Formats: sequence, C-alpha cells, structure tokens
Amino acid sequence: MKDVYTESILLIERLHRRFLDVVKTELDRLKIDDINNVQTLILYNISAEQLTIGELTNRGYYLGSNVSYNVKKLVENNYLVQERAPHDKRSTRIKLSDKGLELCKRVADLYQRNVDRLSKEMDTAALSGLNKTLSQLERFWTDYINNIHKIK
Repeated sequence: MKDVYTESILLIERLHRRFLDVVKTELDRLKIDDINNVQTLILYNISAEQLTIGELTNRGYYLGSNVSYNVKKLVENNYLVQERAPHDKRSTRIKLSDKGLELCKRVADLYQRNVDRLSKEMDTAALSGLNKTLSQLERFWTDYINNIHKIK
C-alpha cells in the first residue's frame, strides 16, 4: 500500500505540472506572452465572478504563496480589474476585464478540445471513478490536517 500511495502522490503532482504545460503550450500557440499558465488558470477559475483575493485562495482557485503578485500582474496586463468594495473601502474585489474574458473563452475552447479527444480514449465512467477516488484522498488529507492536534 505504501508504494501505491507514494506513486499516487507523485502522479498527482506530475499531472498538475503536465496540465500547466498544456496551458503554456496553448498560450504559445496563441502567441500570448504577457501572462503565464498559472495566471491563466486563475482567470479561468474566476470566470464571471467578482472575488476578493482571500476568496480566490479559500475557494482553492489558486495554490501558492504569491497570489498577490499574480493578481498585481494580471491587473497590470489588463486581464483583471481591481475595485474597492463599496461596503468596505479596505477590501478590494477583482473581476475579469474584456481581455480576461476573451482569454477565458480561449481556455474554454482548449478544455473542449481536450474533452473531445479524451472521450475517444477514456469513458465518462472511468473519469468519474477517478474523480471519486481523488475526492476521497482529498477528504482523507483534510481530515488528517483537521485532526492533527488529536494525534499529538
């Protein structure tokens, strides 16, 4: 079990990096060089919503310690619009600009092309089973983190 568990962890990490490579390849194909793959996924996950940076992180749309840097770059390159919240001037909300919305459409096209090709190699039931297993693993790790104080 330990070898399989370790292999699963490594595979999850490799898959994430490989998908980032897929997004980077698409950006290169589109000749878009003012945004990176991680920033592109941030935009795609925001989509039509208006969020605070905290919400962006809490929803799991972004993993990493430099979310503020990436948001700043996305604002500088006109992919995001940053506005003060009307009810709390200390808080800022972010939303996609027209340029950001256009890139999201292109990423949605990439996803659809991937789905079309993947459906020829893997059926929905297999992918659903994989998602169920990954969700169970996520719950296992979440429970571990939440219960760590009981282990001490």
